[in-house]
Amino acid sequence: MRVKVCGMTQPDQVEALAAMGVTFAGFIFYPKSPRYVFKHMTTTQIRKFNNINKVGVFVNAPIEEVLHLVDECRLHMVQLHGDEPPKYCEKIADYVSVVKAFRLSDNDSVEWMIKPYMDVCDMFMFDTMGVGYGGTGKKFDWSMLRNSTIGKPFFLSGGIEPGDEEELKAFSQQPVAKALFAIDINSKFELTPGVKDMEKVKAFVDKVKL
Repeated sequence: MRVKVCGMTQPDQVEALAAMGVTFAGFIFYPKSPRYVFKHMTTTQIRKFNNINKVGVFVNAPIEEVLHLVDECRLHMVQLHGDEPPKYCEKIADYVSVVKAFRLSDNDSVEWMIKPYMDVCDMFMFDTMGVGYGGTGKKFDWSMLRNSTIGKPFFLSGGIEPGDEEELKAFSQQPVAKALFAIDINSKFELTPGVKDMEKVKAFVDKVKL
C-alpha cells in the first residue's frame, strides 16, 4: 500500500520519508491551515526535494496561483481540497495530475458526488466532513465506499492513526479497494501541527506494507 504523509513543514523530515517507504509528501498551500508550508519553508526549499513525489494541497485558490506554484515548487500532483467545480479542475488537470478531495458525511452518495468530476480529474480522495476545509482527525465510515463504483484511483484519508493497519488491510480486500491508490496520514502522526512523529510514521508504513 502506498502512503502519503500530508502537512509536511520540516525539511529534514521530508528528506527522511522516502527511506521509510513513503511515496508522497503533502505540502499545504492554504494560508488558514496550521500546517501552511510557507510559514516554514520557501519555494526554493520545496523545489529541491527530489527523492519523493510532491503533492500540493490547495483550497479554492486562483488557478494562476496553483499553476505558478506547481512550476516554482516542481510539484508532481495537485490535491484540490475545497469547493472547486469541474471546470476549474479540468484547467488544472491540463497542466498537472489532479486529485479531487471529497469530504464525506454519513448520508452522502459517493457516486453522485464524484460523477461530475469523472472526466476532469486523475484521482479522488475521500476524507471526513468537518467545519471548514482542514482535516478533522476523525474517520468517516469506510463502509460507505463498499458498494460504490469509484472508477478512478483514490486516496483514503480522514483520521487514520497508528493501530488502523489491520483494518486497512481488511478494507483493501474489498472489491472497491481495487482502486485504492494510497493511504493519506497526517494529524494522528504528529507531535505538534506539521511536526511528525517519525517513529510512528515508520512503524505504520512497515505494517501496512507487510
